[in-house]
Amino acid sequence: MYTLKTFTIASALVILVCLISSFKKEPSVGELLSKGFKSKIYKKFDTLVFDSVFNRTMDTLSVRLTNTKSIKAFYAGNAGSPKLIVKFYGNRNLDTLLSFLQNSNEHGLNPEMFSTKELAGLLEELKENKYTNVDQAYPTLAKVELLSADAYISYVNYLRFGVVDPRKVFSGYLIPVKRPDHQSAIGLLNSIDISDTLDHVQNKSRQYKALQSAYLQTEDDAVRRILAVNMERLRWVLPKMGEEYVQVNIPDFNLVYYKQEDTLAMMKVCVGSKSDEDYDKKMEVFKKSGDYEDRPDNHETPMLFGSITLLYANPVWNIPESIAKNEIYPTVLKNRSYLNKNQIGVYYKNKLVQDPGRIRWSKYSREKLPFRFVQKSGPKNSLGKFKFAFQNNSSIYLHDTNFKKAFKLTNRAISHGCIRLERPLKFAELLVADKAKYDKLRSEIGLAPLDSSRLVAYKLNRAKKVQVKNLIPEPVAFSPKKPVSLLITYFTAWEMNNKIEYRPDVYGMDKKLWLAMNKVR
Repeated sequence: MYTLKTFTIASALVILVCLISSFKKEPSVGELLSKGFKSKIYKKFDTLVFDSVFNRTMDTLSVRLTNTKSIKAFYAGNAGSPKLIVKFYGNRNLDTLLSFLQNSNEHGLNPEMFSTKELAGLLEELKENKYTNVDQAYPTLAKVELLSADAYISYVNYLRFGVVDPRKVFSGYLIPVKRPDHQSAIGLLNSIDISDTLDHVQNKSRQYKALQSAYLQTEDDAVRRILAVNMERLRWVLPKMGEEYVQVNIPDFNLVYYKQEDTLAMMKVCVGSKSDEDYDKKMEVFKKSGDYEDRPDNHETPMLFGSITLLYANPVWNIPESIAKNEIYPTVLKNRSYLNKNQIGVYYKNKLVQDPGRIRWSKYSREKLPFRFVQKSGPKNSLGKFKFAFQNNSSIYLHDTNFKKAFKLTNRAISHGCIRLERPLKFAELLVADKAKYDKLRSEIGLAPLDSSRLVAYKLNRAKKVQVKNLIPEPVAFSPKKPVSLLITYFTAWEMNNKIEYRPDVYGMDKKLWLAMNKVR
């Protein structure tokens, strides 16, 4: 008969078996390698001997590795063990990694960035199992481990964040992009499944897939380079845009106002003119001479991200120091009436000079010009009737212009850096997003309100202003209904209506980016 005593003994035996099982010895590195390679020689694997070979190999390869710091940190805590080989050789994950590396050209990358041919040869050598003792395998195991670790980190990071940091390649790239860090690289080496990670980092956006498809279909090397650098730009992790945002694409000379996936408005823009040829060399000459005649021009619009926080009707123009020295000063030396004709006020020590015609301009050097110039609101103002301010440290803003013919030009890289808008009134309407405020804005620039109930008041106010001779309109600030993100980008190829659109590389950035992408290793 089954008694309580029998049950107690049986239970104790079960617990004892479980305890014994819990203390079961983990298989050694040698046993795991022996199973993975189906070779008995690995049972004599000596972790101390391998660790010595591994460290020597690390020292030799370190100048070639892209992620030396992260790899050293990871293996400092895993001494004596080829962790990736142990974990991923038997389940063919390393073969999967090799396949992704060999096909990295579909992303516009050179497979040899990852030492792909060398890694393939080493893996093949291990598969052949020609070693007669484990000591012969140590150098190959060490190389495969290190090259696999470096290639895995690099491939994932390149697809997830881009090959290069654009802020280090272009002085005018000022968008805060996200970049990989040391801890994330170590986390990759602790992956449970390499295959899943490699699948997950493939860019699946519509734009990227379209460029990728075009890249694989063409055999024209020049076109492939254009597509490759623009795929790279799509890999850069930009700030979050929000529900509504504005994007300016410099090579397209175009602005698009988005609300999620919908386009609310599209308009032509004028952007900054291209910098002088050999700008860097000429700048070095200027630094030595200090002569402004030697100073090269660089009015290229930088790539920026910020929020549009204010718009102004009838803005004044605080003329930048560079324009004052390079354009205003030489013109005034030749034509004293220029300032009055263009309604430009002169300030000395922040006080308005009442009669700038009496200034002896030749007395002052252009390099140390003590004056500040401000153009009044009105029809002469270079900013036109609107200015749109957004957060940035480059003194860049969007504005209207009184030179409307510019929008008929094919190459509209003609400004001093700020962005001129073809349809500023429509842009203002979208930003204020309020009928009453929009009518107020219209009235400030001399346009009738859309709401007929406000028409009488508008006409009375307009009549009073007409009676004032030489009336200078007052600048009036308006706030957008909510801050709207503005992104100034640079794409020379993209998909639109199932077709790849190409634009000239107006600032010569494609070539520079291509060289940087292929100089990583």
